[in-house]
Amino acid sequence: MTLLMREGKFVVRADKQGGLPNGQTRPQRIGVRPIGLVVSREGSQHQEIKIASEFVSGLDGVESHDHLWVLFWMHQLTEDDRAILQVHPRGDTTQPKAGVFALHSPCRPNPIGMTRVRLLGWEGSKLVVEGLDAFDGSPVLDIKSG
Repeated sequence: MTLLMREGKFVVRADKQGGLPNGQTRPQRIGVRPIGLVVSREGSQHQEIKIASEFVSGLDGVESHDHLWVLFWMHQLTEDDRAILQVHPRGDTTQPKAGVFALHSPCRPNPIGMTRVRLLGWEGSKLVVEGLDAFDGSPVLDIKSG
């Protein structure tokens, strides 16, 4: 397969051989820039997402949504956690192991978390949300209407 950028969008093209182009064994690395950070206060059911100043204009119109999808980096996972590809569903050892791509396990090569949250408020560079299961200090990668 080949991943191309056309008109600002990624396009995946299957190669005739069905593998990666040019004999690659894995795709090239990509870069991700966090747009903000999660701020959680112990004992509070609400969380704050502090957006970096260069991305604040991207929040225009966010108040028209009751819910948002928040994608974040699970920064407390270790390299060993990221190497685990099979786990017991929900940690239940009576169940057979399954692949992490078939589960909601935090253990995965790219520890990207995704949570649908309720938007409670927005002021300047700060969103107040409910239901975000990210730890304090987790880098926020993206926010989408939900």
